[in-house]
Amino acid sequence: MELDVLGLDDETEHVYRTLVGRPRCTATELAASCGSTTSATARVLAGLVRQRLATRAGGRPPRFTAAPPDVAVTALIQEREHRLDAARSLVQRLAETHREATRINHPDIAMELLTDREEISAAAHRLAADARQQVRAFDRPPYVDRPGSNLQQQVRQQRTGVVHRVIYSRDAVSWPGRLADDILPSLRTGEQARVRAELPLKLVIRDDQVALIPFSLAPGGHAAAYLVHRSPMLAALEALFEAEWERAVPFGAPAPPSAAAATSVSAASPALPSAAPSGPAPEPRPGPAADGGAPDQTPPDEGTRVLLTLLTSGLTDAAIARTQGWSPRTTQRRIQRLMTALGATTRFQAALTAARRGWI
Repeated sequence: MELDVLGLDDETEHVYRTLVGRPRCTATELAASCGSTTSATARVLAGLVRQRLATRAGGRPPRFTAAPPDVAVTALIQEREHRLDAARSLVQRLAETHREATRINHPDIAMELLTDREEISAAAHRLAADARQQVRAFDRPPYVDRPGSNLQQQVRQQRTGVVHRVIYSRDAVSWPGRLADDILPSLRTGEQARVRAELPLKLVIRDDQVALIPFSLAPGGHAAAYLVHRSPMLAALEALFEAEWERAVPFGAPAPPSAAAATSVSAASPALPSAAPSGPAPEPRPGPAADGGAPDQTPPDEGTRVLLTLLTSGLTDAAIARTQGWSPRTTQRRIQRLMTALGATTRFQAALTAARRGWI
C-alpha cells in the first residue's frame, strides 16, 4: 500500500484510512467497518495515537478521530526525509573514508587519465552538473566543446545558489561569440568573472572534490586530460586558482595603466573578460563629460557597454574590429567618439571615468 514507505504496515494504513472517514468512533465501531476484531483495532489505534496520526477523546468507551492527513502524514514524510538525509550524510562520510583508504594503497586512483574527446567532454559536463557549492575555472582556448554549450545548465545552477567563479584569459576575450553568447548571459545570472592576460592552464574545479586539467600544455595537449580527485594535487590546484583570482582584474574594472596606455590612445588597456558579440554593435551613445566620480544618470546603451568591455579587456583595435565585424576606420572612429563623450584622452582614463559613472 502507498504509506508503507512511511513505516505503516497494511493493517495500520487500512485502519487509518477508515478512521479518516469516520471521526469520533469507538474501537468497536471502527473494527466493524474494517472487518477486524475490536482488540486488533484497539491495538492499531493505540499505535496511531503514538504516531500522532489520531487523537483519543476521553469517555467510556473512548472515541478516536484521525489527525488531518495533510498535517499528520506530511509530518511523517518530513521525519523520514530527515532520516534519509542523515543516512546520505553517513554514506558520504563512509564513501570518503573508503576512497581515502583505497588511495593510500593505490595512489594512482587519485588521478585518472582521460584519452577520448567525448570522455573529456562528458567529464567536464559532469563536474559542472554535480556541483553543490561552487565551480572554479580557468577559461582559455583551445576548446573541446563549443563555448557556451553548457550555458543553460550553468544558469540553472546559479539560480539554485551554486557559485561560479571564472578567470578568463585575454585570448578567451577575443574568441568569436564568447562575450555576447556566453559570458554576458552568465554574468547576468550571477557568474563572478575576472581576467588575466594569460593563464597557466585550463582548469575546472568542482567544489573541493575533483578537478579537470589538460594532459599537456603543448598544442594538441587538450585531446587528453587528467581527472584529479581529493589529494594534495587537488589542494595545490585550488591554491593556484585562488592566487590567480587575487591577481586577476574583476570584470568591468580597469587594470593599472602601463606606460604606453597612459600616453597613447591606441595602446591596449587593462585585462578583462570574455569574447566579443557577433555582428555590428550600435554606435556608442554620447554621455556627459567626466564629473569627478558622480554616477551618470543616463545609462549607456548595450553597444556602449560592449565597446567599453572590449576596451578594458586589453584588446587591440584590430581585435575589436575583427570581433565586432567593423572596419579599422569605423573602430577607431567609435572608440574616439566614446572617449570624447567621456572627456578622456587615454583608454585607461576612459575606463576609469566609465567605472565612476557606473557604466561598467
